[in-house]
Amino acid sequence: MDGVPRVPEQRRHDFAQDAAEPAAALRFGVLGPVRAWRGEEQLATGSPQQRALLAALLLREGRTATAAELIDALWGEEPPLQALAALRTYASRLRKILDAGVLVSESGGYAVRGLTEGALDLGVAQELAAEAEKARGARDLCRAREVLARALALWDGEVLAGVPGPYAEAQRVRLEEWRLQLRESRLDMDLEQGCHAEAVSELTALTAEHPLRERLRELLMLALYRSGRQAEALAVYADTRRLLADELGVDPRPGLRELQQRILQADPALAEPSAPAAEPAAVRVRPAQLPATVPDFTGRASFVSELGEVLASAGGRVMAVSALAGIGGVGKTTLAVHVAHQARSAFPDGQLYVDLQGAGPRAAEPETVLGSFLRALGTADSAVPDSLEERAALYRSVLDGRRVLVLLDNARDAAQVRPLLPGTEGCAALVTSRVRMVGLAGAHLVDLDVMSPDEALSLFTKIVGEERVASEREAALDVVAACGFLPLAIRIAASRLAARRTWTVSVLAAKLADERRRLDELQAGDLAVKATFELGYGAMDPAQARAFRLLGLADGPDISLAAAAAVLDLPVEETEDLLEALVDTSLLESAAPGRYRYHDLVRLYARACAERDEQPPSERDGALSRLLDFYLSTAAAIYAIERPGDRLVDHLEPTEREGLRFEEGTAALDWLYTEGESLLACVRQSVGTNRIRRGVDLLWAAKDLAESGANARQYEATAVAVCEATKAAGDTRAEGRARTTLTNVLLVSGRIQQAADEARLAMDRAAAAQDVAAGSWAANDRGLISLHQRRYADGKVFFDQAIEGWTAAGNQSGSATTLFNLSRAHLGMGNVTKAVDIAQHGLTLLAALGRTMRLANGHYALGMALTKADRHTDALDQFGEALTIFADHRQRLWEGTTHFRVAEAHIAARRPAQAALHAEQALAIGCIGGDRMRGNVLTLLGRALSTLGQVDRAKACWREALKLFEENSVPEAEEVRLLLRPAATT
Repeated sequence: MDGVPRVPEQRRHDFAQDAAEPAAALRFGVLGPVRAWRGEEQLATGSPQQRALLAALLLREGRTATAAELIDALWGEEPPLQALAALRTYASRLRKILDAGVLVSESGGYAVRGLTEGALDLGVAQELAAEAEKARGARDLCRAREVLARALALWDGEVLAGVPGPYAEAQRVRLEEWRLQLRESRLDMDLEQGCHAEAVSELTALTAEHPLRERLRELLMLALYRSGRQAEALAVYADTRRLLADELGVDPRPGLRELQQRILQADPALAEPSAPAAEPAAVRVRPAQLPATVPDFTGRASFVSELGEVLASAGGRVMAVSALAGIGGVGKTTLAVHVAHQARSAFPDGQLYVDLQGAGPRAAEPETVLGSFLRALGTADSAVPDSLEERAALYRSVLDGRRVLVLLDNARDAAQVRPLLPGTEGCAALVTSRVRMVGLAGAHLVDLDVMSPDEALSLFTKIVGEERVASEREAALDVVAACGFLPLAIRIAASRLAARRTWTVSVLAAKLADERRRLDELQAGDLAVKATFELGYGAMDPAQARAFRLLGLADGPDISLAAAAAVLDLPVEETEDLLEALVDTSLLESAAPGRYRYHDLVRLYARACAERDEQPPSERDGALSRLLDFYLSTAAAIYAIERPGDRLVDHLEPTEREGLRFEEGTAALDWLYTEGESLLACVRQSVGTNRIRRGVDLLWAAKDLAESGANARQYEATAVAVCEATKAAGDTRAEGRARTTLTNVLLVSGRIQQAADEARLAMDRAAAAQDVAAGSWAANDRGLISLHQRRYADGKVFFDQAIEGWTAAGNQSGSATTLFNLSRAHLGMGNVTKAVDIAQHGLTLLAALGRTMRLANGHYALGMALTKADRHTDALDQFGEALTIFADHRQRLWEGTTHFRVAEAHIAARRPAQAALHAEQALAIGCIGGDRMRGNVLTLLGRALSTLGQVDRAKACWREALKLFEENSVPEAEEVRLLLRPAATT
């Protein structure tokens, strides 16, 4: 940022808020065309030379410029004969435009004075850049990136655009250089925060624009390497070395050479930087009554530090209270005791401890505890009063002037705890409970969750021994995962293994893999996970216990409030009260507002309770049936919103329970993608039951989860499961629909032969069941498969068959969708004009139905046809429309695929830099078609880079593409081999 003209009187200001300035306030812009505004009114700044004078004065920071300096700035060494007169004329005209006293005459020259804060965009950019540099120095990278982005957003095209003269040219070069430095700084921070894949696209475009700038090349190499594209990273170096030698006759600078060597050596230090872990507070404690801390205490560093800091502050506060809450077995007592031991030096007058038995049927009475505490503090038995109030008052009096830590373990509620809290400065209390102590005024509340995988493995290793775990690390990870990373469960499992020298870790993992036996396996001596949960379950009222049992039946990772209401068959308000009561017991977690989840082991316990206590058994089936109805009804409503005019919803299985209804698409898609995992889990739970048909239809209605790529793997696994289940059940109609869903996800991932097999079966089953909806989709899919296989005439036959089915069913949306695909078939057969006409006809049909997601497919197909027709500008307009709609509907894979088509259009129009930019975006986002499409994108990127002179990187792209094509046995492999032949790149 050195060397950039400063504007001292302009302090930090949010330029975006200038609309709020008084109407008379002047603003100026030089980071683009030279412009002036009074309030919101843009002022006429005159001829190019007049704007050059204004710019020269604005950039002189309020200092006076002599007439000679200004003449030299405007005209250089060859000024006109009447230069001075012209200069005065320009100054006079500017005075009439600007406020009085802004442009002043002084010492035979001129100056701009009296500007308000933020009046010049350059000054705002300088302040923002300084703020970003300060934030970066403080390691607040998120803040630094956000502020720097605001600074860069102030540029509006070329600096001083259209302004003549040597001074303007010099400033233009300097400010553009500064802008590039800011972009480099922001990209550097992008990489520091792990945004390497996103940075590749921008860096590719910048290196094409500034091929000799080594810092950009260095950042591109690093971004590519961190994106797993090592060969391309090394190719960038080779291109740079050759370019520098050819253009400048020099070698790359040492930093670039060093980076190449580190990439070659796969230096682990090149991996993404991560923020350093917070150091635990180094405080030591000496308790009097505290239980012994466990010798193998593991992890929880952030909690130890956080609680230690609160306890360390007790000396300057009336009383420091920290309350830990969490599920039974999560390690609340272990953590509290450990922290208390760590803090002993801060409490030299003693430490008190009591187990309040809050989770049991008979919690400790506060007056009994106070009597024990008073005696421990030296009060004679005869001096201990009888009533609770008198004991509490004496307790506080005895603690006055002392520094004592009180650990109240396993509290029932805030009412039990309040009389036991010290009330004087220098004392502190630690409280553990299964309920959150929201009723303790001023308490520092801590919610303790399960261990991280690394912490869990470390605890398991400490108990079992490094030697046994090292040889079976994967099995050990399976064990701690089966324990749900719950410390008590891990300790029990590890203790069992440690006591059985003939067992291997794999033997224990196999025992815990059986979910129905897992809780029984997790007991050792007087420790048992199930017994810990029994205490909480036994304290529930009947309504809470029913909710606990039934909600545990759902397989999803969490459940929404509305879905829970369906399971319980209760109003939403009553359901929320029950769920929040369960959250208070820590047997249910609130993952986010309106969303709830079980710990894995708690879910197993809840299901065991449901099997034992939920009578009759049909109640369990009824709960899951209501949940499936809720999901299917809601997904069908969303499908109808996304695809108006599509009659699929008329052919779905009927439901007895209504789902949610949405008035617009954004909220509907929010719901679908939030519920994706839970919805697919519900489909899988329908396998082997009489709910399978509804499960298949739910999967079909939620096909956006596959096409968007958001839940593609889970969707595919679910589709495979329902295909097998419907086949085993002999349900031809359901099997046809299930295979249609599987075909769709296989097409998205580019596995064409598998998709062809499934589509053929889907079509056969649909015909046998006389299922017109499934038959039309299967015909459409077989047509798409034919396109991938370059059998365009066969594709046309299938598309015509699909359109016939759609027309018979009155499904205009389906007909239009297939018309887009038919357009591509004609394109493959060389019928470009017909392809354009068909795509336009399909768009006309859909436009009559409203703004539907499938309009994007129409613009996409029309864009492809227009590209082939050499109407590149029109094609790019169509792709732009497609991108907007795909983005609105969160179809990320389609966005990526459209960027690839945009790149094709740019290549055809001989714009390789733009083609490379969009190809990089396609790689970063991903595409419909899996590895095969990625290979196509890499091939096109290589062509663009080769045209730009980056031959080595182009070859790296082609080699990666060839590997993908050969692995998938597709014909594009031969095309790439031709590109890699020496004659193709020389």
